Amino acid sequence: MTLFPRPVPNKSGFFARPRAVRLAMYLPLFGVLFFGWVRLLEWKMTHHPVSYDGGADWALPKQTEDVWFTTADGVKLHGWFLQSRPQPSNGTVLYAHGNGGNITYFKGVALDLAHRGLDVLLYDYRGYGRSEGSAPSEAELYADADAAYDFLTKTRGIKPENLAIYGLSLGTTVATDLASRRSCGVLVLEAPLSSASDMASATLPIIPQGLHWILKNRFESARKIADVKVPVLVTHGDADEIIPTEQGQKVFAAAREPKKLLLIPRGTHWLPSVNGYMDSVVEFIVTSLTANERK
Repeated sequence: MTLFPRPVPNKSGFFARPRAVRLAMYLPLFGVLFFGWVRLLEWKMTHHPVSYDGGADWALPKQTEDVWFTTADGVKLHGWFLQSRPQPSNGTVLYAHGNGGNITYFKGVALDLAHRGLDVLLYDYRGYGRSEGSAPSEAELYADADAAYDFLTKTRGIKPENLAIYGLSLGTTVATDLASRRSCGVLVLEAPLSSASDMASATLPIIPQGLHWILKNRFESARKIADVKVPVLVTHGDADEIIPTEQGQKVFAAAREPKKLLLIPRGTHWLPSVNGYMDSVVEFIVTSLTANERK
């Protein structure tokens, strides 16, 4: 019986290299793909804008104006300016909403604040609602907030000491950054995140903390809030299903006095519907703004 030897494959080029060398050559490609995957995932988790559809939700509430203002880089933003139902108002709120929807989703909160004696500017970031542009980067979020602030203080002539900056969820990063750089009377942070890195640890544990440097966003509220020199109210539900309560506590711990932490038992990510919650928020705002007038 004749045995024929198995032919030896003729390897050349790339496949002729040792396995370790081939793996080392693959690593840059894997790195680029991983980087792109993380950035795409980060963007999808950060922004959930809903565009204007002309539906019934866009009906203008009573004693409310459609307002438009332009950012420093030329993007036209849309908002609603709600006048306080009791006059004169006890102050003005600049409301920075969360990462989903548009201003129609937060109409109820704005109306509640207006009925409690506060003027309110509720505006959409670029790419949301009727605002121009596409979903913003972190720097663009801050630029949008600057434009809203300038509209109130320059166009409307509102004194900074009579202005409450109020942020919800992603909007707390916007509100904190704005209050750390611009004068205001009080800062309210509802369900704040402490940083993009902390959120990544909570929601994307597959990414080691040592690789968080590849995240595009920083959102370093726990660091920035030390530069806020006005009264700070931090609120958080102890059953928040989106942003861990510990992050709100971390932001509060880093804030200067005077400050107040309001933890809501069994509170989820959406707190305004909790009985008595808005009473506490408005009381803090009005008390702080009134104290400013006495100085």
